[in-house]
Amino acid sequence: MHHLGMSRPAPAPIYTLRGAGGPLNTLHFKCHAGDPPLLLSGSAKGAIHIWNLNSRRAEKIIEGHSGSSVIWVSTLHSTDTVISQGRDMRVCLWDLVEGRSEVVDSVWTGSVGFCQCSLLEMSPGTSLLAFAGEQTEEIKIVELPSKTPVCTLVPDAKLGMVMTIKLWQPDSGPGPLLLAGYEDGSLLLWDVNQRSKLSQAKVHPEPVMCLTLDTKCLRGISGSSEKKLTSWVVDRQNNLQIQDYVTLVNPGVSQLCIREDGKLLASAGWDHRVRVFGWMRLKPLAVLQYHTDMVLSVAFSDHQDPRQRLLAAGSKDQRISLWSIYNKEASTG
Repeated sequence: MHHLGMSRPAPAPIYTLRGAGGPLNTLHFKCHAGDPPLLLSGSAKGAIHIWNLNSRRAEKIIEGHSGSSVIWVSTLHSTDTVISQGRDMRVCLWDLVEGRSEVVDSVWTGSVGFCQCSLLEMSPGTSLLAFAGEQTEEIKIVELPSKTPVCTLVPDAKLGMVMTIKLWQPDSGPGPLLLAGYEDGSLLLWDVNQRSKLSQAKVHPEPVMCLTLDTKCLRGISGSSEKKLTSWVVDRQNNLQIQDYVTLVNPGVSQLCIREDGKLLASAGWDHRVRVFGWMRLKPLAVLQYHTDMVLSVAFSDHQDPRQRLLAAGSKDQRISLWSIYNKEASTG
């Protein structure tokens, strides 16, 4: 039996970043023309590293959440603000202009869980921030920088903890929508302006650990602790419909990420591996083996030149691996 890919050598990372000093829960690229490309990471030991991808060294290390695990980092495109979320129940906004690293503001979430925030830039200067709230099933949305409460979303039924959320602004329709995955395996679609549930689907028998959405075609995918990814669509009537399943070799996915061009999907596996799929047909394309413990985070870079695009993975083994894959306009299925 001829195995496709046996003749090709297994891919290796183009380089790795060491010295984060803790498991890497979250990664976020900032690669804009004219500036050195950066990768931000958040560690379970409470550090935010800002890695310069040209020098491959940490340009800055912020000890942000009084030693508590950092579970999410992002940036506001319109300003030089870094935003981070810690298990100290705080979301912090950092001003990094001219070498400073000061907390400009913070939002108290009251949440003890691991649910990462979701950020949506509405217009230059204003954003919405969604986070799991103090009550088990509650999602809160506030406006930034004013911190004005927008709404609280609570389902009618008992679905358990909020596990993963994604806020986005559809092309058609008045206001933002929010997808939320819950502990009982349910996925809910919320209308933020109406504060109402639009649709609900049971996508996993176990808690929904992660989800990602391709906002261009309103198709998404979610993972859990089992051996299956579930893909689904949001139709024109804002109904969630399960579309397809991907059976994994080993159970457990920490994070899923779709490349900006809609061609690739990457998964962070509990089996120490990163798996790459063609996003259109969910065809397995590559297994990236380097890490010696669970992969906790994956991110695609936002380089403007597609040939420079990278895939980064962060692991419990305290290392970040960077990969250059499928950057030429090859058929990825």
